[in-house]
Amino acid sequence: MKLKLTSLIAGLAMATALSGAAYAKELRLSHQWSTKDIRHKVAQIVADEVAKADVDLTIKIFPSKSLFKPREQYKPLSAGQLDMSVFPLSYAGGLRGEYNLTLMPGLVKNHDHAARLNNSDFMKKIESIMAEDDVRVVVHGYLAGGFVGKEKCITSPDDVKGQQTRAAGKAFEQMLASAGASITSMASSEIYSAMQSGVLTAANTSSSSFVSYRIYEQVKCYTPAGDVALWFMYQPLLMNKSAYDGLDDKQKAALDAAAAKAEAYYLAEAKKQDAASVEVFEKAGVEIKNMTPEEFNKWRDIAKASSYKNFVDNVPGGQELLDMALAVE
Repeated sequence: MKLKLTSLIAGLAMATALSGAAYAKELRLSHQWSTKDIRHKVAQIVADEVAKADVDLTIKIFPSKSLFKPREQYKPLSAGQLDMSVFPLSYAGGLRGEYNLTLMPGLVKNHDHAARLNNSDFMKKIESIMAEDDVRVVVHGYLAGGFVGKEKCITSPDDVKGQQTRAAGKAFEQMLASAGASITSMASSEIYSAMQSGVLTAANTSSSSFVSYRIYEQVKCYTPAGDVALWFMYQPLLMNKSAYDGLDDKQKAALDAAAAKAEAYYLAEAKKQDAASVEVFEKAGVEIKNMTPEEFNKWRDIAKASSYKNFVDNVPGGQELLDMALAVE
C-alpha cells in the first residue's frame, strides 16, 4: 500500500512537471540587421523584458539574416514557421499591394506624424489585412531618411532634374523620375562606390545607411530628415498571430508590456538617429540643408501624380486606403 502511494505521488509530481513544461514557450525572432542596429535593440528590449517577467516565455533572436533572407521572412511568419520578425512591411508589397503604402513618398511628414499614423484607422486597416495572413503587430515603428548630392543640395523637385539618382523604393523612383531625374537602381551598400565612380550624383536612403556606409565621404550636401522628410519606412516587429493567441494570459501581458516599452524606445531613438547623422556629416565638412514645408508640398504634389496614382491604379481599394492615410494630420 505504501509502495503504491509513493508511486502515485511520484506520478502526480511528474505529471505536474510535464504540465508546467507544456506552457513554457520559446519564440524564434528573425531579422536582417547587426546587433548594433536600432531594430535589433528593439527586439532585444522585448526579449529582455519578457525574460524578466518570468512567465515561462523566452524569445531567441536570430540577427544578421542568419535564419531567413531579408525579403523572405513574411511567408514563413504567416505560415507559423517563424514566430517573430522585425520586418520592413513594404518588402511584402508583392504579396499584398496595400503594404506598398508603408513606403510612399510624402505620406509621413516627421516622426510625430508617424506615431499618429501608427494609432490611426489607416494602420488598423493595414493590421486587419495582416490578420488575414495570421500576422499581428507587436511593436510599431518608422525610420526616416533623406537626400545627398554629390554636386549640389537636393531639397526641391527642381534640384533633381538631370541628376543620376538612386532611390529607396519603387514609389520613390516613380516620383523622382517624374521630377526629371534619371534612376539607377542599386542596394544602399553600393551607393558609396557609385558616387565615387560618378555613376550617381544623388541618392536617397535611410539616415542610418548614410552613416554606416560612410556616404559623407563622397558628397557635397546632405538633406536630413528634419521637421519634414519625404522618406519614411514602416519597419515593425511582427508576430505570427496564432503563436500570440496560443500564449497564456500572463505571457500575453508580459509581451504587451515589453512591446509598449520597446515602441517608446523605437520612436525616441529614431529621432536621435536622424540628429546623429547630421553631426556625422557636419564633422566630415558636408553642407547641411533642410527641406522646407513648401518644398515638401511640391514633392508631394509630384508624388500624387505619379507614385500615388500608380498605387491607386494597381491596388483594389487603394484610393480608400490612401485617403485614410492622408486624413491623418
